[in-house]
Amino acid sequence: MKKLLFFATIVLLSACQNQTEPTEMQVSDNPFFQEWDTPFEVPPFHEITNEHYMPAFKKGMEDNLAEIDAIVNNPEAPTFANTLEELERSGKLLSKVQGVFYNLTGSNTNPKLQELQRELSPLLSAHRDKIILNEALFNRVETIWEARESLELTSEQRKLLEDRRKSFVRSGALLNKEQKAQITEINSKISELTTAFGQNLLAETNGFELILDKADLDGLSDGIIAAAAETAAQKMEQAENEDDKAKYKDKYVFTPHRSSMYPFLTESNRRDLREKLYKAYVQRGDNDNKTDNKAIAAKIAKLRAERAQLMGYETYAHFVLEERMLKTPAEVYDLLLQLWKPALERAKVEVADMQAVVAAEGQDFKIAAWDWWQYSEKVRKAKYDLDEAALKPYLSLDNVLNGVFETTNKLWGVTYTELFDINVYHPDARVWEVKDKDGSHLGIFIGDYFTRSNKRGGAWMSSFKGQSNLDGKERPVVVNVCNFPAPVGDAPSLLSFENVTTLFHEFGHAMHGILTNVTYGSMAGTSGPRDFTEFPAQILEHWASEPEILKSFATHYETGEVIPDQLIEKLLKASKFNQGFANTEYLAASLLDMDWHTIKAEDELKDADAFEAASLTKIGLIDEIAPRYRSTYFAHIFSSGYAAGYYSYVHSAVLDSDGFEAFKEAGDVFDPELAAKLRTHVYEKGATEEAMELYKQFRGREPKIDALLKVRGLDGTTD
Repeated sequence: MKKLLFFATIVLLSACQNQTEPTEMQVSDNPFFQEWDTPFEVPPFHEITNEHYMPAFKKGMEDNLAEIDAIVNNPEAPTFANTLEELERSGKLLSKVQGVFYNLTGSNTNPKLQELQRELSPLLSAHRDKIILNEALFNRVETIWEARESLELTSEQRKLLEDRRKSFVRSGALLNKEQKAQITEINSKISELTTAFGQNLLAETNGFELILDKADLDGLSDGIIAAAAETAAQKMEQAENEDDKAKYKDKYVFTPHRSSMYPFLTESNRRDLREKLYKAYVQRGDNDNKTDNKAIAAKIAKLRAERAQLMGYETYAHFVLEERMLKTPAEVYDLLLQLWKPALERAKVEVADMQAVVAAEGQDFKIAAWDWWQYSEKVRKAKYDLDEAALKPYLSLDNVLNGVFETTNKLWGVTYTELFDINVYHPDARVWEVKDKDGSHLGIFIGDYFTRSNKRGGAWMSSFKGQSNLDGKERPVVVNVCNFPAPVGDAPSLLSFENVTTLFHEFGHAMHGILTNVTYGSMAGTSGPRDFTEFPAQILEHWASEPEILKSFATHYETGEVIPDQLIEKLLKASKFNQGFANTEYLAASLLDMDWHTIKAEDELKDADAFEAASLTKIGLIDEIAPRYRSTYFAHIFSSGYAAGYYSYVHSAVLDSDGFEAFKEAGDVFDPELAAKLRTHVYEKGATEEAMELYKQFRGREPKIDALLKVRGLDGTTD
């Protein structure tokens, strides 16, 4: 998930060198240079071509620098209005092109966009440094900071001033000229490497196909077979020559995308093929080829450590955590290790349960990582009589969307109207207008849910346009991007319950972006500390399994039958099932992230595989489980914004479990008073106050870990 806001433009983007003014023809033809008269200012995707981006970036960055010069050269004494608010107003064109470009490089990329991304990366980094290391600009901010006690600032203005000053200082504003040059060089290298890491990962994910004959499909259900046949048909259609077309004819294709891989690992009786597909997944970026990420990951970590040392921090994690709710690596390790021991012990019990099934079947192999999905499902069926395949017909995508819409309507009165006359960037994307309970416009929501080869893996929320009340009421345009299985034949897209919670999670981020109501766009929505911004997403997941909500939307796509109480009961009883695996794989990745980012600048790094092996051996990770993300495909930390922050999901889980417990204690999961507090103090406030204060205003106290341990079955109870 990422949020596109004005100040992020300053921090994350840069201009090209040797810029030239766009010609008159370019200006008239380029949609980015026009006012968008589209409904709700949704980008005119049908008018934007690859050729429009570079001129728009160049002009946007040039304008941005001119705006900064105007602020710096203002002869009047620095004030909040002529410095901080003018900074908020600057970079609009840059933000406009960024909002489209970076959303599409994630969700609908092509070779030209990837080429542009590589070309822009170092230039953007250099431009960012021109602004954030501008001594005269920092001096104006510093003058206001020093006079803050005598200024009549609102609490939001004071927080903005504090945050802006921190961003300058934490970017090197207090360094000498030589150190600033070193920071700029390091930033440029990191930018290039993170771009390469992400593009390599996409190539590695798309580079493996398990092409099967009908004889290889033993154990697979009709729906999974049909989806694999559909994938083969699509690849045959996309093939450029007859030989390539022939290899897909009458075949079935599975890929390392989770929506394809997990069903195969769960259902296939071909253990050899399960191993082949699983290993293709966990070896991504680790194949000693031109898209290998081992050296890149190590270089990124090393450069981050060097930058942190230049800034006066012990490690990069110390630098990052200064701005988080948990302030030191020791606090993060303490939280993770509190959960690690019970999670690992639970996982070992789960392995024993699966091994017993293997023995009962008269087989003698030892459970391996690629067996986990199939044999855990067998254990689940035996223990709870719950078959994931029995749930899916009730969980069509449209049903689940209706469920999350109804949930948020009951909580806050918001309503959704699907719009069919707005152009979108891909036929899969759908658009809704979101209105408040009084009928006023809140924002535009775009949902893009199906896996495709030019979309990166995972699920996230982003923005094409942010929210601000500085110069009138600007409402946001946000998007959720997921990788769910596409419809096959006449059947709709049918989701697993894990997919359902993912949809609720990402919609929680979307609500954070849509309900936000702040003056300054750089503080809106999901702009707060990473270990808090997952809280508004994760708390919404809890409503997904509430019987009242399930019965309101989970109807069988063929018969219209409401999900039976018996099936809901089985689902709830099984909610703590496989939590050893789920927590262990996540915690292993979080600890690996922290290990990568607590290295010292002077440390000698071996290759990423050796570093990772040492990290996992240290905590005793069992062979049957791999970390959720191995280093070579850990995009969260090596090409996104979660470096030294992947722990945020579990820290936010402490908050969301404790927060939802308040609704349970109230006896009503839609308690109006609590719902109002959650909206007012969390979803609307963005980063306008300290995160812990926002949580306490909602909950009435600081969070406790007890509810999380209970929810995950790690409190000593058994399932």
